[in-house]
Amino acid sequence: MPEISTIFIILCITAYLTGSVSAAIIVCKIMKLPDPRTQGSNNPGATNVLRIGGKKAAAITLFGDALKGFVPVIIALLSHQSDVNLAIIGFLAFIGHLYPVFFQFRGGKGVATAFGVMLALSLPVSGSLLVTWLLIAYVFKISSFAALIAACLSPIYMWIWVGKPELVIMSVIISILLLWRHRANIKHLLSGTEGKI
Repeated sequence: MPEISTIFIILCITAYLTGSVSAAIIVCKIMKLPDPRTQGSNNPGATNVLRIGGKKAAAITLFGDALKGFVPVIIALLSHQSDVNLAIIGFLAFIGHLYPVFFQFRGGKGVATAFGVMLALSLPVSGSLLVTWLLIAYVFKISSFAALIAACLSPIYMWIWVGKPELVIMSVIISILLLWRHRANIKHLLSGTEGKI
């Protein structure tokens, strides 16, 4: 059970609200690019921003989305929250990206934000995920496929490197949601029509 305190409640609310800030939409607005929800794959994420705005806009979006997963968990770590609380706070930051209150609950797929959460929790886990993504992306040239493989391996990496059941369970739930959010990509992969990097 979570250790409920005023600080924990504040951290939970802050994590969700931070996750709800869409880097893709903000970056596109500042750089006078089309709304990513209306162009390309209609997904407010770094890959779609790359399609409509180029590498610079995509890199900023990627950094912003990862940061909003990283910061709430780091703050929770610094405030000495329990493992259960860390898992909940990390999950809420991720959910904020998927279903942002500031953008009619139309969010992205969550890959970068999930990575930010993992980065705050464990360098070995995040490093393993990054190497996995880069390797699969290099071999197959398909971003979504690389993300799906990394998502499936995330709970395994968390178990190997960290071994804390609460964080492993959080990783499993995040991985399931990542697969769900990529269901259209999975259909395209199976039909051989998924776009390449």
